[in-house]
Amino acid sequence: MKISNFHHPRRNLSIRVGMVKEIRMKEAMHSVLVVDDSPKNVDLLVNTLKDDYRLEIARSGPIALDYAKRLDPDLILLDIMMPEMDGFEVCSRLKAAPETKDIPVVFLTAMSETDDKTRGFEMGAVDYITKPFRPAEVNARIRAHLTLIERREKIQQQALKSMELFHQAQKVEAMGTLAGGIAHHFNNLLMGIQGRTSLMLMDIDPSHLFYEHLKGIEKNVVSAADLTKQLLGFARRGKYEVRTTDLNELIKKTTRMFGRTKKEIKIHCRLQEDLWAVEIDQEQIEQVMMNLYVNAWQAMPGSGDLILETQNTKLDKDFSKLFSVEEGKYVKISVTDKGIGMDQATQQRVFEPFYTTKGMGKGTGLGLASVYGIIKNHDGIIDVYSWKGEGTTFNIYLPASDKRVSGGKKPTGEIIEGTETILFVDDEDMILKVGEQILNRLGYKVIIAKSGKEAIELYKKDQEKIDMVILDMIMPDVDGKMAYEKLKQINPGIKVLLSSGYSVTGQAQEILDRGCNGFIQKPYSLKDISLKLREILDSE
Repeated sequence: MKISNFHHPRRNLSIRVGMVKEIRMKEAMHSVLVVDDSPKNVDLLVNTLKDDYRLEIARSGPIALDYAKRLDPDLILLDIMMPEMDGFEVCSRLKAAPETKDIPVVFLTAMSETDDKTRGFEMGAVDYITKPFRPAEVNARIRAHLTLIERREKIQQQALKSMELFHQAQKVEAMGTLAGGIAHHFNNLLMGIQGRTSLMLMDIDPSHLFYEHLKGIEKNVVSAADLTKQLLGFARRGKYEVRTTDLNELIKKTTRMFGRTKKEIKIHCRLQEDLWAVEIDQEQIEQVMMNLYVNAWQAMPGSGDLILETQNTKLDKDFSKLFSVEEGKYVKISVTDKGIGMDQATQQRVFEPFYTTKGMGKGTGLGLASVYGIIKNHDGIIDVYSWKGEGTTFNIYLPASDKRVSGGKKPTGEIIEGTETILFVDDEDMILKVGEQILNRLGYKVIIAKSGKEAIELYKKDQEKIDMVILDMIMPDVDGKMAYEKLKQINPGIKVLLSSGYSVTGQAQEILDRGCNGFIQKPYSLKDISLKLREILDSE
């Protein structure tokens, strides 16, 4: 049987594909409304412009006004001499209507007197071309005006994006101040619980009925401390321990950990060789990655593909200015899932604290908020691109470093005791009581100071017998920074361990940079403080 071309499936498909491509190309073209009552002029303009623009034709002023409102063209070519309503009147009405006032109007007319041109510009036209016109000139002028429109729209979009980022940053900063304060006080409370639990565990046999309960309390303290770390990360309250790091290695480590627990997710790593180093808090960035992995997993119920990519890149002045960071060399991390995606409204709120699309009790709403805070605190950028039903990509940019990658952390040992004398400074009675007992149990002699001022006076008096100072950062009147400066003046070789419910904030980092010997975050365990003390006391 002979099959006609009309019904041939392959030919029919190619025709449809060609039609779809043609429609899409036309939709992408700029639209121009040609207004002229002369068929000859209209035909000439159509032949001149049809290959480059999507054209609409209006042969009178009233029709032109109707088309302009309904079709919203990118530009209007307008004749002046027309019956019923001339071009000047049409232009005046276009500029008076809110929905058409921004459409650029180019007069195309045989009226060439200077007064006519002046009147045209006064009406709001952007250009004035006299007939007979040259096709190349008309094309060039239209193209110039449309290019100006595109540039203006791009500037407006950038301004809008900057404004959105500014408002988001203000909101996050306000919430961050609150969250940071709560986390600081909560960590002090946890310090009391952790300290007393550690002391009880030292006096109890592992076979005792209460031993497992105490270990459970200790485990819960760690979980609570992890939550405050998320709050502090969101609040951008500094880093804990900055190390020069290879992000490829960090991603390999975190994907192995995640992959062991979520075997239904296929993980694809596309990591650039010779990746630039970055200076980061490894624990915080691991937290960022794990949060993003979990977010991707939740977006792909059942199974799916998780794609990790790294890339060396350079941010130019325009891009970096949009996100208020320095231009230059960055390492880019992309985390892409093939999940359910997000709509525009969700994308705008995704980094807000306590915002979650999960059901009641299924999420804290802090995960992505803390991710945002940590990345911003590393002077980086994080942005999200998502399409409903197609998936989501988070892009992270971290400043590159010329330093060499640091070695890994030393393995943690057992509790180490000592016999030295320590000046313990804190304004919280609970911390002083627990801290003194912990230090005594470790074998140290302890002198207590309830303020920075008292610490300075005691050190002046007993500096010969004080081997080291544990100094709280946040105190009224004389804070940790002021106290350290005074202590350093008394004894330039003084050994000081900073302690705070915050992480290494700008103030703490400044003191560390001046020669302070170390930092420990509350709540700390008996083992943590014992190792930190020996590390500093045994150093030269």
